This record gives sequence, structure tokens and C-alpha cells, in this order.
Amino acid sequence: MCCEACKKVIFHVPSELEAGTLVGRVNLKECLQSAELISSSDPVFKILEDGSVYTTSVVSLSSEKKTFTILLKDIQEHVEKKIHVNLTQKTRHARDTVLKRTKRRWGPIPSVMIENSLGPFPLQIQQVQSDTAQNYTIYYSASGPGIDQDPKGLFYIERETGNIFATRAVDREQYPSFQIICFASTPDGYSPEVPLVHTIRIEDDNDNAPYFTQDVFEFCVPENSKPGIIVGKMVADDRDEPYTLHTTLKYRIVSQTPPVTPVFGIHSDTGVITVLSPQLDRELVSKYTLLIEARDMAGQPFGLCTTGTAVITIEDTNDNAPSFKNMQYEAWVEENRVNVEILRISVVDLDEPGSPGSGAVFEIIRGNDDRSFEITTDRNTNDGILCVAKGLDYESSKQRTLVIAVNNEAPYMLAPHSRQLAQSTSTVIVHVKDVDEGPVFKPCFLRLEVKDCEQMGTLIGRYLAEDPETGNSEGICYRIAPGQCNWISIDEKTGEIRTTKVLDRDVGDMRRGQCNITVLAIDRSGKTGTGTIQVIIKPGNKNYPRIAKTEYIMCRDRKPICLTAQDADESPFSMPFVYLSIIFNSGSLFVFFADKSAYLSPKGEIPFGKYTIPVSVSDNGGKQGVTYITVNYCNCDTPSDCSEDNTISPHVFPRADPNVTLGVWAILAMILGSLLLLLILITICGCCGSGVMHRQVTDDCANHNLIISNTEAPGEEVMDHNIIPLQNTNDQGGYGIKTGDQQTFEMVKGKGHTLESIKGGGHQTLGSVKEGGGQPMVDTCRYSYSEWHNFTHPRLGEKVHLCRQDEEQKHSEDYLLSYNYEGKGSLAGSVGCCSDQHEEEALDFLDQLEPKFRTLAETCVKR
Repeated sequence: MCCEACKKVIFHVPSELEAGTLVGRVNLKECLQSAELISSSDPVFKILEDGSVYTTSVVSLSSEKKTFTILLKDIQEHVEKKIHVNLTQKTRHARDTVLKRTKRRWGPIPSVMIENSLGPFPLQIQQVQSDTAQNYTIYYSASGPGIDQDPKGLFYIERETGNIFATRAVDREQYPSFQIICFASTPDGYSPEVPLVHTIRIEDDNDNAPYFTQDVFEFCVPENSKPGIIVGKMVADDRDEPYTLHTTLKYRIVSQTPPVTPVFGIHSDTGVITVLSPQLDRELVSKYTLLIEARDMAGQPFGLCTTGTAVITIEDTNDNAPSFKNMQYEAWVEENRVNVEILRISVVDLDEPGSPGSGAVFEIIRGNDDRSFEITTDRNTNDGILCVAKGLDYESSKQRTLVIAVNNEAPYMLAPHSRQLAQSTSTVIVHVKDVDEGPVFKPCFLRLEVKDCEQMGTLIGRYLAEDPETGNSEGICYRIAPGQCNWISIDEKTGEIRTTKVLDRDVGDMRRGQCNITVLAIDRSGKTGTGTIQVIIKPGNKNYPRIAKTEYIMCRDRKPICLTAQDADESPFSMPFVYLSIIFNSGSLFVFFADKSAYLSPKGEIPFGKYTIPVSVSDNGGKQGVTYITVNYCNCDTPSDCSEDNTISPHVFPRADPNVTLGVWAILAMILGSLLLLLILITICGCCGSGVMHRQVTDDCANHNLIISNTEAPGEEVMDHNIIPLQNTNDQGGYGIKTGDQQTFEMVKGKGHTLESIKGGGHQTLGSVKEGGGQPMVDTCRYSYSEWHNFTHPRLGEKVHLCRQDEEQKHSEDYLLSYNYEGKGSLAGSVGCCSDQHEEEALDFLDQLEPKFRTLAETCVKR
């Protein structure tokens, strides 16, 4: 609401306004309810407390718009609001010229009364008359400040004439103007006129002299400041009417203390004090007092004036270098004394005491290469304190000469028109007094290196002290101070240093690899000297690299196994490692590759099982060790699938002579193996053509056992009752049939025995054999070729191994041939077992088979 009320106000008015014309009304309370001062930026317009806007003189709108601002102030709350008023000229119509009103004398111009007027009183200041007095008997009355409000009784108006009188003098600084409301009424109380707001302005008289806003103005300026630098500003005020000669002030410097050459000037209009002379020297004059005059009436002699005081303090700068009181000093100190004060050195500085420009900073610029001396500053006295930081040796040097320089904390600032001063220095001669000293170790710090794993009692060094007076080590005994590491000892007489334990960097406090030992040397008189031994255990190559993980599982994908070795030793006896597998004979199961890591990968086709492989690893120092790796070559897809069911007994292969040849028994075993495979194939054909059990290929049998070779999904399980198993009461046998890309392997056992079944992947079928009353006796499973090979190969190898070796010592296993590829199959599906049904229905699919498969099918069909 407040923001809306304080927005711009627009009044539409005629092009000409007479004096005293009501322009409009502004809602002042909504904009600032607590307004104490209401003023207008344009004196042509006056604003009453109720927000009414009146003209004080004739206003002619030469342009279309006229603007002014109403200013509202709350002095206590320090709040100020502004209302912008726009006067817009009304559009003149033809009828406006006909209805033009005549002038009226009810609105006179504002009255003026001179401040502090001498009278005589009552003093007439204005007369108001109403045009209605021509038609009525008019009585005049007034109210407002100065009449019935404070200051009451200052003005009154004659009832019959409308003359306004002042009864006494008025102070403009207290009451700059009055706004009274004049009323015109008939004897019976009728008001033919609107009440008139009349302004009585009090004209200013130069009755107030200027005054300074502060009793004393204090300013600071650095010494040696350049001319024109502003020092400060004097501020004076005048209670007379602003923007008149009564308040136009001029400043000037009346006097300067001390009365030396003027060094400051003041701007006559602004009162700003500046530096005139560049020779501001704090060491000569540290403070100036200026008497400043302020005169109104623009400085004319008849104007009123007043004086004020300005105190200007000159700030110190480091324009004076410190200097020593004496150019040479002498001091005495006993040898081997430490942290003892030997001399105090005084300096002179003209700058302000206690400031950075006078604070002394001492420095030893020569004679202290070994840093045996230190010098500091006493902040209370500004003296230099020379101390001994390291013990002096009388036998080495009986006298030391030091050169000391002094500066200030703040940088030196060269004063104008002055020469650069040289740095002040002083010489100090220090005399060293001789005293009877204890033994001294040379060197005071001894570093010894010893190899790791050194045995107890090993001599690692010798540490001797000597008497500084005689220069020899006679009569000196040695001891290790209590609380030292307990794996080093020193011989009391000879100073020999030996180990008291087997040094091992992996045990106890020896893990840090070093030990600092304080050794005491005691002469015959009981004086003691100390020295320090640092024993460092150098890392040794005591550990050989080991492969952290020794058990692995390898699945059918034969993914190589990565081996990583670790060595407990530190560099340079650890990495890089050199891997080397211990090569077996020509039947080696794994091939070894090594670069930064080692990899194990099978060589060729090997049976499933567990293998133990020794791997040799050498570190950078040449130390070699063997780690045995166990690899479980498992019939699985992922290592998590490997279990005891698909794991074969472990194989540990010893080293053998690589020059082994194949013997007669091995060749014989190969021939027997080939005959065995041939026998299996003949048995299959015999079983299908035998008259003991009739077989007939039916539609159901064909649909379940003859599948398309390019089908990659697993086949369905089929129960076939017409396949007669191969009988072998001693050993297990089997046969393989390959059609297209599918390979199967069925394990059967002799009549009256339980068939051994091994679960495999790929396309599998289950069969059963009927005996007698048709009860199922044997279940069959179909396996892939790789499973059949993995199952039979180790067993055939064991049988061949029993055939011993021939005279050439050549292992017969090298000549076992793997019949794992039977050529490309036909486009027809695999031929499964024949059905036991006696029907010959739906056999048209046999016409689509190749000739050799048609022959096989005819053999299996019941005639």
C-alpha cells in the first residue's frame, strides 16, 4: 500500500493557474504516516498537511508537462519518502473559452515577514479580501500555527478588513514559514468562499555566525610527504537560510604552531587542508596546530566568522638508519659453553621509538660460517644480544672475530634531497678460555652398515674418542647409554662394535632397519664425552620368490592360468622375477610362458584330472625357489561347476628321460585298440540284424532318433527298447556314431551288470534294454566325442602302460591314435535306436536318406 501511494501522481490542469489555485490532493498518510517535514521541490507549489496542493503564484504551462517532487521526512526514524507530481495540460475545447471565469482577489501572494523585525508592532503584513464582499457582509477569521496553534498569538486577522498583523519578532531558524487558513463568512455563518490557505514566509536575516562541527580536528600525514597530499578537511556549518550569502562560507588559516615556514594550505571553499612544503621532518617537528577561520557572506569583511582548531600529527617513516654506539667490542667465553650470553650491543636510531622504523635487526655478516654464534634483539632496550649457539674449542681456535651489521624492521626510505647512508657495522672479538674437557669422539656421528642375517658377534666397526688436551685415546673406556637397542655392543677398552644377535630385519625393533646408539667415553678423571652411532641393516636376499596361490581349476575352455610370485625381500632383491617351469619329458602336459607374469596352458589333448607342476622363480638377486602348482583340469564350464563327480584321480608326473622310444608291446596295444573299435562297429550291425530280437523302424522311432544335423538345440530324451547292449563281463566297452556335426558316446555293460552312466553335454538320448518279461535292465546315455575321448583315453593309456616298454625305452602312449574325426556326415539326421513296435507306418522319410543310410535303415526294419 505504501509503495502504491508513493508512486507518481498525475494532475490534469488548465494551461494557466492563478495563485492559490487548488491543483489536487495527495494521500500523504498512506505514503509516510509519520512525516514530520513536508516540503516541495518547487516553491511555486505548497503542500498542506492534509495533502492539498496549491499554487503560490501564477503558473503558465508553456509545455505540455510540469513536474515537481513532494519530500516527506521522519527525523526520528530517519525515513525519507518522495512523491513525484506531474501536471499535464488539459485539452482545450471550444466551450472552455465561453465558460472562462473572472479573477478573484481571495488568493493573494504569500506574505513575507523579515526575521527579527524591530516593528513597530502590531505590524501589518498582508490583507485578504473576498469577492463575495460585494454581495454579502463578510467577516474574516483565521486559524493555524501562530494564531491558535504554537506559537499562539503571533498573528491575528481583523474581522472586518481581513488585515493580517504580527504581534512580535520571529526567529526564522525556529519558524521558517507559517501556513494559516483564512475563512470568509456572513454574519449568519454562511461561507460563500472556500477557505484560503495563506503562507507567511519569514525572510532570513544573517543573525547566525558559522560554527565548526568539531571542537578539534585531528589529522595525520607521513613525514616527507609530497606537496599536494591531502591532510584532511575542515567542516563548518551555518544555521541561516541555505543557498544564500548568509551560508556561503570561506576558510583560511589564521595561524600555525610552531610558527615556522608555513607547510600547510587550505582550500577557501571546501576547507580541504593539503601539504605545501616537502620538508616535513618528524625528527624536527612532530606535530602542528592550525587555527582555521570560517566566514559567511562569501568571506566579505562584514560577514560573520568563527575559528576552529586542526591538530596535524607527523607520522614517522624510516628515514634514519640505525648506527652502533661503538665500532668495536670484546667478549670472553669458556670453551664448550652453549646458549650463554656473552655481549650486549647498543645502537642509536632517531626514528620514533617502538616503531618498525626504529626496531633494530642484527645480523652476523662475517666470521660465523659454522653458525657457532647467534644474535637477537631485546625489544625493551633495542640492544643486540650475542650468544654462543655451539660449544667453542680452545684447541681449534683461541679467538674468533665477528662483523655485525644492523638494520630496521621497516625498509629504509630515503628523505628528499638526502644521500643514501651506508650500512652501519661493528667488529666483535670473542676470546675463548681454555678448560679441562672430557673425551671427544671423532667423528661425533658414525654411520655403520651391516648386512642382514649377520651372525651374533660379528665385528661391524670401531668407535674411538680422544682427549682434546693430549690428542690420544689412552685411558678412555666406552659404554652404551641405557635404553638403547640391545642388538649392538661396544668393547669397553677397544671401542669395537659387535652384534649381540643375529640381525634380521623381520624381527622386533630391527624391522626399522636402523638404530641410533649414544656412546659414552669416560676418561681417567671421570669427564664424559658422547657420540652417536647409526647402525643400518642393509636388506639381504634371504627369501626366494614364492607363488602365493598354488591351487587352480581349469575347465574345458583351457583358459591359461596366470601365476604371480611374491618375495618378502626388498629391492633390489625382489622384482623383476624370472619364471621357469621344470620341463617334463616329451609327454609334458603344460606349456609355460613367462614375461612379467607366468602362464600355464595345456599342450595338446590331455585327460581330465589333477596335475602337480613344479615352477621355478628367480628374483633380481638370483635367488631361486620351486613352488608346486596343483591344476585341476576339470570337465566343467566354470570353475564353480567343478566337483568330485567330474574330477578324476590326480596325476603327478615325475621327471623322465626324454630319450624314450616306443616298444613292441606299445605297437601291439595300438593294434588291439584298433581291433576293439572295429569289433564295436560289427556288434552294432549284428545287433540290428539279429533274429533273436525283432526290430522295426516306426514313425515314432524316426521322429525321435533321426534329427536334422543343423539343429543346435539339445535332442529329446527317448526310451528305446530295441537296442541290445554290447556284452563284456570284464571291461567296459563302447561305440561311437557320428552323423553330421553330432557325436555321441554310449557306455554299456554286460548282461546282469549295472550300466555305468556319465552325465555329459550336447545331444543325449537314454535307452533301456529289455530282458525276459520286457523289464528294463540297462540305461544308456549319449555323450559328445570329447567326453568319450576323455573317458577312454586315460584307461587305454593305463592298459598300454601295463604292456611295459620295449628295449628302446620309448613309451607306447606316444603311438596311440585318437579316432576323433570320422569325416563329414550326411544331410540326414543321426540314426538312433530302432523301435520295438511291430508297425511299419510313416516310413516315407526313409526315401529322403542317402543310399548308405537307407541300407542301414532296411537292416533295422523287421522283415
